[in-house]
Amino acid sequence: MKFLRDTATVFSREFVPALRDPVSLVFAMGQPLLFLFLFGSLLTDSWQWFVPGILVMMCLFGPMGAGHSLLIELTGGSLERMLVTPLNRTAMLIGRTMKESITLLVQAVLIIALGTIVGFEVYLAGALAGLAMLLVFGIGLSSLSFVLAIKSQPSGALFWVVTQTLMFPLILLSGVLLPMDNGPAWLRAAGAVNPISYIVDAQRALFGGQITNLDVLYGTLVACAIAVGGLVVGTRVMRKGIS
Repeated sequence: MKFLRDTATVFSREFVPALRDPVSLVFAMGQPLLFLFLFGSLLTDSWQWFVPGILVMMCLFGPMGAGHSLLIELTGGSLERMLVTPLNRTAMLIGRTMKESITLLVQAVLIIALGTIVGFEVYLAGALAGLAMLLVFGIGLSSLSFVLAIKSQPSGALFWVVTQTLMFPLILLSGVLLPMDNGPAWLRAAGAVNPISYIVDAQRALFGGQITNLDVLYGTLVACAIAVGGLVVGTRVMRKGIS
């Protein structure tokens, strides 16, 4: 019970400010929205293919950068006040991760709603399964982002170097913006070892209503592996890495 209360306390601490500033949620969607309407408009009748990729891109931009807020608290010293309380440190990770998950869910629903305006068709069962996969994936990414923020103190330089170095190669090699099928062999090989590409393929299958497609299984396994790995590493670092 104490763990649940601590988790709820941390979640409330993180989420209430976001509720008071809903504009920031929309602002954080700026880059995915630009890709959706400016780049996507160049792909005639390809919204079913393009919108799921944008959802994965948004997942990378949001949860992958989630450690920024923790980094600010670490470098500014405000987190120390929480650390002297009896709050469970694992609950600190879970509470923050829940906040990022809810934010991601709201943004994803908005993207889907905007996509329907330009012709994106929603298959309810597939859409719900796709959103669930995104949440699982986001949990893993945000947990790993928090780990990176802790390991980057006191300067925080490592956080920005790693996230900015990984972000666009992961996006471009996952086939979010353009199909990888017609690329050179070396590019297809690089995409095949990019775990994000499996999640992108699974999202396209789910939002296309193909729930039994084998890509869904592969994407689910990758998302779950990232989530479990992120939570395990994040919990360990939260317990030992903050001093």
